[in-house]
Amino acid sequence: MTRVHDMGGRYGDGKINPDLGKEDVFKAKWHARALAVTLASGSLKKWNLDMSRHARECLPPKEYATFSYYEKWISALANLLVEKGVINSDKFLDPSVNDHPLSNRKLKAADVSEVLGKGAPTSRKIERAPRFIVGQNVKTKRAENSFISGGHTRLPRYAEKSEGIIEICHGAHVFPDTHAHNLGEQPEHLYTVSFLSSELWQNPENPGDTVCVDIWESYLEPFDD
Repeated sequence: MTRVHDMGGRYGDGKINPDLGKEDVFKAKWHARALAVTLASGSLKKWNLDMSRHARECLPPKEYATFSYYEKWISALANLLVEKGVINSDKFLDPSVNDHPLSNRKLKAADVSEVLGKGAPTSRKIERAPRFIVGQNVKTKRAENSFISGGHTRLPRYAEKSEGIIEICHGAHVFPDTHAHNLGEQPEHLYTVSFLSSELWQNPENPGDTVCVDIWESYLEPFDD
């Protein structure tokens, strides 16, 4: 069974009806606050981007399936704050304001533009040369974390054990499978791999369409036609 969060290309979840440009960026005011609080909490430096992603993946399946997008965000943030000892669960709803040991790390309003403008680059320099080159045929492995059973991975289930072609080599980037579990960055080469939709799905609407996925090197192995 696939994990509940790995929804890409899965059947039975209903039709996607994008209404781009017809709605506000946030459907409710609290959605904007949920995003802002989540990003600001990152300045506490108690977790990283991949840990934050994994926290959303770890929400109970029932809640994950019924929560809205920002309900997932704020619920995962609450779990992280308690798990990392930033706040005690018994005092989570306490509106009183007290000094906190991490208050010196708070993201000030005046610094928001500069901090968000910098982003969080994941590119790294490593001595090891890329294993694959542009135009090479490759095949993906199983979509699973080889370090932690049931752990975080960025290879989507629909693209596992599939044949594709290397389109771009992006250089080395932080490896999410270890980064999400406090096992270090362990950077490795990242590639854009193209797949025919007929390779990924049994009965695609347009078999000749191409799907491109960014894939880390250890998710791949050479494949000869």
